[in-house]
Formats: sequence, structure tokens, C-alpha cells
Amino acid sequence: MQLLLVILGAVLGLTYGYNTDGFIFNSNICLFAGLTMIMPSLFNVKFSDIKLVSQYKMVIFKSLLTNYLLLPFIAIGIGFATGNFGLASGLFLLSVLSGGGMVMHWIKKSEADTSMGFILLFINLVFISLSLLMLHVFGLYAAPYFNESYADEINISNFARAVIILLVVVPFILSRVIIRIKFLQNIIEKYRVYIGQGSIFVILFYLFGLQSSQLLFEIYDFEPELIYISLISVITFYLLVLLSTKFIFNLNSPQERAAYWHSVTRYITLALVLSTFSTNTFGVSMILPIMFAYIVQIPFAIYIDKKVVRL
Repeated sequence: MQLLLVILGAVLGLTYGYNTDGFIFNSNICLFAGLTMIMPSLFNVKFSDIKLVSQYKMVIFKSLLTNYLLLPFIAIGIGFATGNFGLASGLFLLSVLSGGGMVMHWIKKSEADTSMGFILLFINLVFISLSLLMLHVFGLYAAPYFNESYADEINISNFARAVIILLVVVPFILSRVIIRIKFLQNIIEKYRVYIGQGSIFVILFYLFGLQSSQLLFEIYDFEPELIYISLISVITFYLLVLLSTKFIFNLNSPQERAAYWHSVTRYITLALVLSTFSTNTFGVSMILPIMFAYIVQIPFAIYIDKKVVRL
């Protein structure tokens, strides 16, 4: 169902933008994503769970090393092999954004430690600023390899501040208010799946309906090879992530199983939102790996749940 909504939202968005002037980007889409996709996940984050950081510090340490060192190196290797700055940048952005809207679903489904899952979710949200800094450093040093120029047109510090406020601070404060209004919290949790699916559709329709997204048609016309190169690179990335993380985490441990899910799934919707800001800097082809990540990650996660974590 989710994969169908993803495809439908993207196709309808591109169709709308192609037949009209398209949307002009507004940062309120970040606030919408924060309130509908992130805020409900924070209901179960308790201040008392902070003790888990000390109790399972090695699990958190392994998770951070995997998500902010190993996976970016994998993405860099594959990205450089594509020969395209935009594709490499999109893949790198995916590699530094851990988890995602569906990560708690897979953690619960595989009977992993949900408290650890929520702690890691919150840590990775706070680390968004680090992810953006890493993207900036990547652009700075990778651009010469592709014979491209790189200028930080988006002003990474202001951008990171805005993202943190809209995607972390506001959703967290609102979640603290809502958990004190039990009937409202119960309604949101009851329809959480439908809220999440509906918000993904709205976000994809909006982002693919943007004026900048229409440049994807130019890629199809003038550089169609980037489409299959992007798909192959995304599949390769996920396979290498699967193979490497299987040896890093002990899947018999509920805590490490939660950390494992935070590594094998990427925050694709957030990556798509952030990449929309960045197409002028990295090129519109940056969106391609993130588009294909939707198609790859959902069946990929189903396979992991049935064939890997349940062995």
C-alpha cells in the first residue's frame, strides 16, 4: 500500500507540475513533515529513557559509527563510480540520514527494544545538523573530482538551524503538550498509520510538483542513462549496507536489533525534503537516488524482516 502511495504521489506531482507552473517551495512543508511524521513518534520518548544511553552506550556507539562513518564511506565509493556529482550527492545524503518514518514499525514488528528505538530516533534527529555539515564537506571536496564547482548557496548554518527548529524542536515541544491531552493522543495514535501514509502522499505530491522537480524531464530527455545508473547505485548501496551491518550488530539482542533497523533503513522523505533545497547547488540529478530509494527500501525492509532478523 505504501509503495503504491509513493508511486502515485510522485507521478501525480510530476504530472501537475508539468501541466501547470508548478509549486514554489515553502519551508512550511518541513513543519508539516515534522508534525505528521516525526511528532507522533516522539510520544513514547520519555526523559527516564535517558538511562539507556549509559546502559547501552556500546550499542549507541556502534550505531553512530555505522551511520556516520561506514555508510557514508560506502555511499562515497558508489557515488564516485557513477561519475555524476548530483547522483553521488543524493546517495551521500541518504547515507547520513538514519531511520525514517517507518523505522519504529519495523522495530516493533521484529520485537526489538522500542525504547532503544525511540532513543536512537531522537539522537538521529538531533544529529540532522551533523548530517547537513557532512553534506557540505562532501560537496566541498567532491566537486573537483567531478569537475564541478561548489558554492554553499543554501547557507548551511542557517539551513541546519531552520531544519532543527521545524523538524525537531517544534514537534518535540508539541508532543509534550499532546501527551497531557490523552484523548487527543489516543486519536493520533489510533490513526497514526493513516496519518503517516497520507502525509507521505501529500509531501511527495508537493515536492514532485515543484518547479525545480520539472527539471527531471530534462534528465530523461538529455541524460537518460542517469536513470538506470541511479537505480543500480541505490540497489548496490542497500545490498552493501545489508551485508556489512549483519556482521556489526547482534540480531539476537533486542537493543542491537533496534540499532540494526536504524542502519538498514534511511530517512528517505526527509532526504527528499532536504534535497529540494539543494538542487541548485548539487544538481537536479541529486533527487534521482532518493526517488529510487523509495522503490528499493520498502520491499528491502520486508525481505529483512522475514529473512534476516527472524532467522
